[in-house]
Amino acid sequence: MNHIFETLFGQYRGYETLDIVLEIIAIFFGFLSVWFSKANKIWVFPTGMISTVIFVYLLLKWSLLGDMLINAYYFIMSVYGWYIWTRKVDPTHFTPITTTTKKEKTYSVFIFVATLLFVFIVYKVFDKWNHWTAYVDTLTTAIFFVGMWLMAKRKIENWIYWIIGDLISVPLYFYKGFTFTSIQYFIFTVIAIFGYIEWKKYLHNKLQTA
Repeated sequence: MNHIFETLFGQYRGYETLDIVLEIIAIFFGFLSVWFSKANKIWVFPTGMISTVIFVYLLLKWSLLGDMLINAYYFIMSVYGWYIWTRKVDPTHFTPITTTTKKEKTYSVFIFVATLLFVFIVYKVFDKWNHWTAYVDTLTTAIFFVGMWLMAKRKIENWIYWIIGDLISVPLYFYKGFTFTSIQYFIFTVIAIFGYIEWKKYLHNKLQTA
C-alpha cells in the first residue's frame, strides 16, 4: 500500500504546500467547469476562469510553457464564450447548441495548425525541446485550443476534441509527476463522454420538435 502511495504521490514531497493546495483548488474548479459544460450551464465559464488563473501561475512556475499557454488561452476564450452563450440570436433565444459548419471546420484546422507552429516557436525560443513530452505537449495544446474554441461557440464537436486531448493528458501528466492533475483528466474524459451524449440527445430532440 505504501509503495502504491509513493508511486502516485511521492513526487509531491519536494513541492511547496501552497502549490499543492493551489493545484487541488484549481482541479476542484476545473471539475465544476466541465460538469457545468456537460449540463449546458453558463457557470462553465466563471468556474473555469478561476481554475485557469491558478494553473497559469503554477505551470509558469513549473516551466510547462505549452500547458501554461493552454490555460491562458482558456481564460481568454472563457470571456469570449461567456459572451457568446449569453448573446440572444433573437428576442427570446440564446445561442443554441449546433454542429460545426464547413467554414468552422476549416477554421478548426487553421487553429490546430497555427497552434502547433506557435507552440513550436515558443519551445524553440525558450530552448525547451529537451524531452519527448514537449512534442506531446504541443499536440495536446493544439487539440485543446480547437476544443475550447468550439465549446465557446457551443458546437457539439468540442467534446470530441476534449475526449482525445484528455485521454492523451492522463498518462502525460502522471509521467510529469502531477498525479492529481492526471486523475483530473481521467475524470474529465468520463464527463466529456457523457457531455457529448447529452448534447447529442439535445440536438436529436431539437430535430424531432422542429
